[in-house]
Amino acid sequence: MADFSEIEQVVRTRLRSLRHALGLSLDELAARTNLSPSTISRVETGKRTISLDILLPLAAALRVDLDELLDVRGDDDVVIRPTLDSSGDRTIWMLSRVTGSTTAVKLRLEPATRTEPQRVHPGHDWFFVISGRVRLLLGDREITVQAGEAAEFGTMTPHSVAAVEGPAELIMIFDRDGQRAHVHRDADSSGRS
Repeated sequence: MADFSEIEQVVRTRLRSLRHALGLSLDELAARTNLSPSTISRVETGKRTISLDILLPLAAALRVDLDELLDVRGDDDVVIRPTLDSSGDRTIWMLSRVTGSTTAVKLRLEPATRTEPQRVHPGHDWFFVISGRVRLLLGDREITVQAGEAAEFGTMTPHSVAAVEGPAELIMIFDRDGQRAHVHRDADSSGRS
């Protein structure tokens, strides 16, 4: 665990870097936070103690979660070693850690003998077809997505995906609601949790 001064330095660097990445001047950030430009400058340079009453408005204005701002875990193990989880006509490899706000998976679909029922859930889904073809049922629409193409859609529209005329592999990215709906649904349907 890092000591307090190391955490403070990391947070200061992140605040300054995020402000620059968003193209905000001290005055512009001050207007978004109701803090003075000099207060923000002193926080970034280490001339002012960091406190929650300063961090909360800064994190909100910089569009970052407080958890992310304060996270000082090392990047010692950046490699993810996916393990597969098969359920019926689907094989899933988790490509991201479950602690993030989005989830990435590799999905292999085998042609199904039955049409998958369309489901709805809060959130947003995105997928890229690596190989094969995928049929995306999106409400009343049927869309074929070829290898090298991607699809993105709001998930309050009833939807399902299936391989067309052979196996298909895709990369999917979805938020936490999508993870519960897609990843856990497959585990639940096979009797696992």
